[in-house]
Amino acid sequence: MDQFNRDTYKKESLFHEFYHSCLGRIIILAVLCLVLFVVGVMTVPSEKEMYEKTIDNIHECLQDNEAVPNDDLDEKFSNIDRTISTADTTLTNDALFDTFEEFNRLEVYKHPAYATVYLRNTLHPQGVRVGIGVFGMVISTVYFSDLVLDLGPARGEYNERLVPAPSLDEDFGENPHLTPYHYKGNPED
Repeated sequence: MDQFNRDTYKKESLFHEFYHSCLGRIIILAVLCLVLFVVGVMTVPSEKEMYEKTIDNIHECLQDNEAVPNDDLDEKFSNIDRTISTADTTLTNDALFDTFEEFNRLEVYKHPAYATVYLRNTLHPQGVRVGIGVFGMVISTVYFSDLVLDLGPARGEYNERLVPAPSLDEDFGENPHLTPYHYKGNPED
C-alpha cells in the first residue's frame, strides 16, 4: 500500500488563501487606494505654492516661446521639464510678462486630494487649466496659445461689413430666360 505523503497536501495559510481570493484582492486594492488618498490629502500644495509655481511655469513658457513658438508636441515635453525645473526670471522679457499680468488672471481651486490652477482671459472666459497640484508638486499644463499677450481689434470700424456689398453700378449681365420645367413622366413607358 502506498504511503500518504502529508507534505504535498499541506493546508495553505489563511493569509495565502485571502490573498489569492477575489474578495481579498479587492480589499487589498481598496486599502491601497485609501492609503494613497490619505497621503494625497496630506500633501496637497497650498494656494500660495500653487500660484508661485504656476507663475514660474509661465515664465519658462514665455522664455521658450519668445523667439520661435513651439508646436503642440514641444509644449507637452516642455511641460514635463517645467514641472521639475525652476525658471530664471531674469531672462524673461519684462514687457511681455507685464502684458501677461494685464490681460490674464490665475485662479487656484482646492479639491480634497489635489488642487488646480485655471487661467482666465478674453480667449478663455470660462478658464483653462494650467496646473495640477498633487502629492506636494505642481504639474504644469501651460500652453503658449492659451495666453493672451496682445489685444487688438477683432474687426475694423463698428458695424463695418467683413465682406463689402457689391456696388449697384456694376453690370452683371442679363438674366437668362428660364422656362419652368414640368415632369411629364418617363417617355419610354
